[in-house]
Amino acid sequence: MNSRTEELYLEGENAIKNGNILEAKQNYETILLDDPQCYYAHNSLGWIYKTQFDDYKKAENHFKAAIKFGSAYPHAYYNLIYLLTELERFEELNHFLKGCLQIPVLDKSLIYNRLGLLEEMKENFTQAITYYKRSIKLCLIDDKIEDLKKHITRCEYKNELE
Repeated sequence: MNSRTEELYLEGENAIKNGNILEAKQNYETILLDDPQCYYAHNSLGWIYKTQFDDYKKAENHFKAAIKFGSAYPHAYYNLIYLLTELERFEELNHFLKGCLQIPVLDKSLIYNRLGLLEEMKENFTQAITYYKRSIKLCLIDDKIEDLKKHITRCEYKNELE
């Protein structure tokens, strides 16, 4: 990464913080003209397309490019996980999450939490509880552990409704 790319990226991030999405988008696109494999620019453009334009196909393409070119860059994985969840592409999400368990830079507690959420949305409450418990075992943040306990309690209640 060269200093011009770094400057454009930081300017883009600052533009987002100031609510100037168009400027940020232009900065990231300029970066990609110079370096089409710049994974963090792909990730940021993916975020813009997802959150600002609801263009999920472009967002997905950028997140996948970010993962392809920066396999150790965790943010693109998380963004793609959230996108697939929102689009209810559960089979693809399940496969992707299981693959994410093999990637060293990713928070495994978060991955198991998302697997639990996936199973809960599919009304597989017993399996969801199993994933939430695994997430707790790997979690180091007390507040998140409390949230995971609530997920388990919710699934236990839902299981009783059947």
